[in-house]
Amino acid sequence: MKKKASIWVEDRLAGWLSNDENGYHFVYDLKYVQQIGAKAVSLTLPIRKEPYSSKVLFPFFDGLIPEGWLLNVAQKNWKLNPRDRMGLLLACCADCIGNVSVIPVES
Repeated sequence: MKKKASIWVEDRLAGWLSNDENGYHFVYDLKYVQQIGAKAVSLTLPIRKEPYSSKVLFPFFDGLIPEGWLLNVAQKNWKLNPRDRMGLLLACCADCIGNVSVIPVES
């Protein structure tokens, strides 16, 4: 099952993160790429037009997922599998610390 999220930097749509049977994919929104002063989502995902792909969730996004007791609360409340990294990201990271937000997109 494909999962998708819009990725926001501050109050601007920066790109799209998705997960499918081939892995994880991140692509910057073309309007965002063309904006003066656009900031990269992370140093490991510099701004470019070409998509990024990986078999595992990109470390930057994985690092947004809560740990410890907060992760346990999220798993119990939303009945999430700890191995479902994209599911955890979508459930827990709409209002992260920092300037990046992950908003689930219904497909």
